[in-house]
Amino acid sequence: MEYVQQLVNGISVGSIYALIALGYTMVYGIVKLINFAHGDVFMVGSFVGFYSITVLHLPFVAALLVSMVVCAIFGMLIERIAYKPLRNATRIAALITAIGVSLLIEYGFIYVRGAQLEAYPRDVLPDFKINLFGAEIESQAILILGVSIALMILLQFIVHKTKMGKSMRAVSYDAEAAQLMGINVNRTISYTFAIGSALAGAAGVIFGVYYTKIEPLMGIIPGLKAFVAAVLGGIGILPGAMVGGLLLGVIESFVSAIGFSLWRDGAAFIVLILILVFMPSGLFGKNRREKV
Repeated sequence: MEYVQQLVNGISVGSIYALIALGYTMVYGIVKLINFAHGDVFMVGSFVGFYSITVLHLPFVAALLVSMVVCAIFGMLIERIAYKPLRNATRIAALITAIGVSLLIEYGFIYVRGAQLEAYPRDVLPDFKINLFGAEIESQAILILGVSIALMILLQFIVHKTKMGKSMRAVSYDAEAAQLMGINVNRTISYTFAIGSALAGAAGVIFGVYYTKIEPLMGIIPGLKAFVAAVLGGIGILPGAMVGGLLLGVIESFVSAIGFSLWRDGAAFIVLILILVFMPSGLFGKNRREKV
């Protein structure tokens, strides 16, 4: 029964990684950029949710929506100020800029509000035990999983059923051809950053509710793990990011369950090394030749 409990916990944590990984993979699919500042957007979302709940006294759903809106705007600003001028620059220049933006957000945030930790209230979501196949599962884990799955389904609807989603897929396939067909590529890229950042903001609130403690450097490790999840599933592929995040969460939970809790964070990077060695295109990716 313990394995059922660990499986549910792993899927719940993995759903947080999946939400962050979706932002990585969407941006990479459109502009071929690894946005290392994405983990810090997740951190900002967590703090926006915290202040929405504690200062504005908003319920969980309202705080979640506020965080998503703020992070969407923040993501668009990052793209417009830091990445758009480098649209035709080398990839290494964009990558170095992404790392610089990440550090700027982290230490700018510390300069503004300090480095002290905050704690989410424990009564944000109903807290009781649910009996599942003989295992007692926390209600928060189930609710968080439900919210994450709902957001992933909403993303699939946006990408496959809306005009903007079709534009995103067209730009991802061939930006120049899409522009010739009348698609506004700059606006499509901005929307992509907005959607990915909104999902990271939602993940930040969910993380805060689940783990309680938040701090300005909290985006580093989850951001890197989400990147691993994106690579695991096949970076640039949305279903791959979802599956990769969930799978990584389950792996971590079972590593802790068998008594190697100190290796919990290391397990993600062992997975990354194995994927890069044996399956560099990821679980859902296809091998493609690329001229460098």
